Amino acid sequence: MSLVNLAARQRMLSQRMILQTVLAASGSSSHLQAAQKTCQLFCDSQVQLRGTVTKFDAVSAQLVRDTYQGSQGVGPVIEQFMQQMHTTLQCISNGDSHKHSLNALITSTDTVLEALNTATTTFDNISKGKSTLLMKELTSIVSDIQTVAREAKVVSFNAQVMAARAGQHGREFAVVANVLSGITVEIDDMSRKAIDLVARNKQAS
Repeated sequence: MSLVNLAARQRMLSQRMILQTVLAASGSSSHLQAAQKTCQLFCDSQVQLRGTVTKFDAVSAQLVRDTYQGSQGVGPVIEQFMQQMHTTLQCISNGDSHKHSLNALITSTDTVLEALNTATTTFDNISKGKSTLLMKELTSIVSDIQTVAREAKVVSFNAQVMAARAGQHGREFAVVANVLSGITVEIDDMSRKAIDLVARNKQAS
């Protein structure tokens, strides 16, 4: 699963947890187990998302840090939500009073959803940035290939001319020149396909 999809799934999991917890509070043991399972998945995913700073380049890693730990960071909101969820589920599981904890959890719904949306946007922007950079690199490579292909065509043409002038002695040279000519045609075809791929990617983005 991509990081963008993982971050987006957190939004869905947060809402699912709240619903399952509300049902668990009404006495449903199956929903209590489901809520605990969803909570664990949410927490594990959050650890994975926060851990991306060690895998990203410096710029992307800083974006993630700012998103979670910056002055307007959403980390504390999400952490508080997870803690509130754990507390509520523990109270329900132990048969303790959970009304206050559950109300606090429900009240935090919009706030945590907004925080998770912010995190998802960050990962989406990072993904788009990497895609754009990749396309630029691919475009540069294709340009280099086309340059080599043009130069190879010139060499092939000159070789064919020289082979023709050499007459009988130039037959083997002519074979090599024809093979080189065929290779340049293949390079042209591959570069056109690459250009088409770049164009289609730009249209889709």
